Amino acid sequence: MFKTSGPRLLAAVVLAIALSACSARYQTPTAMGNDDDDAVCQSRGYAQGSPEYVACRKDRDVQRNAAIARADRSQRNLGEYMLNHP
Repeated sequence: MFKTSGPRLLAAVVLAIALSACSARYQTPTAMGNDDDDAVCQSRGYAQGSPEYVACRKDRDVQRNAAIARADRSQRNLGEYMLNHP
């Protein structure tokens, strides 16, 4: 009875870890925080529609996309490492 519960428990733990990693995979990186871009740019004193406001919003988009790209690259590197180092 105890011989079969050990492998099942181990399989359940491995499955739980794998599923938790997958659920966290597609979350937006929090390096920039979860601030509203509009509120952040307006708090810096830029009026909506002004060239400074547009530049602020574009800058935040670039930063967010770079953070997502870094997270994707890190996840891909981890996967490749795990495949190559069993």
